[in-house]
Amino acid sequence: MLIVHNTLHRQHAGRHEMFRGRLVPCHESPDRLDHLLAELHKRPVGTITEPGPLDEALLARIHSPRYLQFLAGAWDEWVALDPANAELDALPSVWPVRGFRADVLPANFAARMGLFSFDAGTPLTAGSWTAARQGAACAVAAAQAVASGSTRSAFALTRPPGHHAGTDFFGGYCFLNNAALAAQTLRDGGFERVAVLDVDYHHGNGTQSIFYARGDVLTVSLHGDPSTEYPFYLGYADERGEGEGAGCNLNLPLPRGTGFADWRAALGRGLDEVKRFGAQALVVPLGVDTFEGDPISAFTLRSADYFDIGRDLASAGLPTVFTFEGGYAVAEVGINAVNVLEGFGS
Repeated sequence: MLIVHNTLHRQHAGRHEMFRGRLVPCHESPDRLDHLLAELHKRPVGTITEPGPLDEALLARIHSPRYLQFLAGAWDEWVALDPANAELDALPSVWPVRGFRADVLPANFAARMGLFSFDAGTPLTAGSWTAARQGAACAVAAAQAVASGSTRSAFALTRPPGHHAGTDFFGGYCFLNNAALAAQTLRDGGFERVAVLDVDYHHGNGTQSIFYARGDVLTVSLHGDPSTEYPFYLGYADERGEGEGAGCNLNLPLPRGTGFADWRAALGRGLDEVKRFGAQALVVPLGVDTFEGDPISAFTLRSADYFDIGRDLASAGLPTVFTFEGGYAVAEVGINAVNVLEGFGS
């Protein structure tokens, strides 16, 4: 397995997020990736490398130009409002809800923060753009390696995560959608039908929205029931795609407290859908926040279960790209993620 490492990830290090009505230290911290990297050094499952330059044209095919322009300059704008802001994270505080206009780009910075976001739990910091952009480069490089045939599988070892980011919005700790960029890279590399199978605890709402009307990319997500679990407003079973994408989206919501037997059965349904779709390559947004000790999730998987997840994913027999997503029981993140990768390669 090729592992493409984002050495710039620590430049995104949020101080606080809004969580359950109060400001708390960020759950999505640089330590998450550091624990995973340390575990990979203990249990090598592949060759670790760094990405080359990012294809800007590809980035603009997944995310809108005005959104990318905002992200690239947001920190400088934030500090220009008040030099003291350099010691603070930027968090959105207003949003255009139903009936409000989103087509007009406001001049006000706070208004644009709200226009391009969907929660107050994703702090924008001095290095967010640098880290997210390099993470996108990792996902693209991983997919390019798989598409070229130089490796059968690759892992984008990066943060911030990506599967909640849509065409023109950030949230859920995500700014650029690494899984979507990997899927598009595989399509451009010659695979006519690509599947994204998201195993994070939280629904991959950004990935779903990006591909919802496309028939060449199947999106499947196993996740906590959105009636009780973040991100709440997408992820229901009746969301099946539209237009050319009708029938190309499958959501498998599961109740709080779901154990591995039921979760694995849902994974089997997802893999059956991947086979039915005729996918030629697979992208796996790998979140390990399904773990029983995760502080913001509510499934009960144990560390040993992740070996079986890797084996089940390998049973698809497809060229595969993994992107690193959630998992906030920091001490166990590395163990659980590497267990998946080790199981996949066994």
